[in-house]
Amino acid sequence: MRVDLFDFDLPEALIALRPAVPRDSARLMRVRPGEPPADAQVRDLPDLLRPGDCLVFNDTKVIPARLRGLRARPDGTVVRVEAMLHHREAADCWRAFARPAKRLREGDRIRFGAGQEGAACDLGHLDATVVARGEGGEITLAFDLAGAVLDEAVVRLGELPLPPYIAGRRPADARDAADYQTVYARAPGAVAAPTAGLHFTPDLLARLDAAGIGQARVTLHVGAGTFLPVKAEDTADHRMHAETGEITPETAAALNRVRAAGGRIVAVGTTALRLVESAAAPDGTLRPFAGETDIFITPGYRFRAVDVLMTNFHLPRSTLFMLVSAFAGLDTMREAYAAAIARGYRFYSYGDSSLLFRAGT
Repeated sequence: MRVDLFDFDLPEALIALRPAVPRDSARLMRVRPGEPPADAQVRDLPDLLRPGDCLVFNDTKVIPARLRGLRARPDGTVVRVEAMLHHREAADCWRAFARPAKRLREGDRIRFGAGQEGAACDLGHLDATVVARGEGGEITLAFDLAGAVLDEAVVRLGELPLPPYIAGRRPADARDAADYQTVYARAPGAVAAPTAGLHFTPDLLARLDAAGIGQARVTLHVGAGTFLPVKAEDTADHRMHAETGEITPETAAALNRVRAAGGRIVAVGTTALRLVESAAAPDGTLRPFAGETDIFITPGYRFRAVDVLMTNFHLPRSTLFMLVSAFAGLDTMREAYAAAIARGYRFYSYGDSSLLFRAGT
């Protein structure tokens, strides 16, 4: 499909720079094909779903994946480098998006943390070698540390990777350390938050449980590729970056029981949806999953397992807007987004949310 079919005009003033307080006070637009969009709040979820439904949460935890350092060569040339880690290849190896990537070549050594205020001896830096270069500014880094020791160094020296449409307007601060993490985050590895989940509070989770609405956890480590623009003119020419995920046998069995009993699978965020759909057989049966997925969902895709999707409002021409258009229909989503803009909904990671129903659900 032509990428320009997924374009729309968004006033910059509607891009949220901070989340709603409390989290579940954010607005929620209910979207059903064939019905006008209806306004609600996230805290209304127990009344918008049915007993026997099951919410699927992505419990990945955001790591401070933005590293800054210096590349030095024997000839004395020094370049400041920023690397956004986005996919772990091995215990000591990450793929990353680098700036300025054109100034890097295989074999270059980069010292991250070099020159940072307060840096001292081995605790103040992290060394890596560029072992490969890819397209679109991507490089592969082999670090001198590995495993848990590398993880600790990244936590010590890295910065929280706020999305570019927020980071370009203000720096990350102490509030973001809590705001840009779900209350149920468990498994470190994401470089972007599963933002639909940012709206949940312990109180809302308890009220959903009391209403007979189930909760399941899956893990998909969101990569920085989620922020990459679609540069192709046709969706067939766009390449998705792979992300690592897991659905345990116990979770797959529990979700299959929900479906067998007539309950609906409600994905909290596009990341949870993509993982569940990656693990679904043609008949909708969920299988255990452990590995990578690069599933790219556009209109025409036949959904196998997910019935309802809770998700924030996305960028024009993005793979995420393509996904929601596949889920509820392009015309339905155009109408919903036009209504959201007219009604002053807040967009993107810290913005408001929507609850999308497929036809017949």
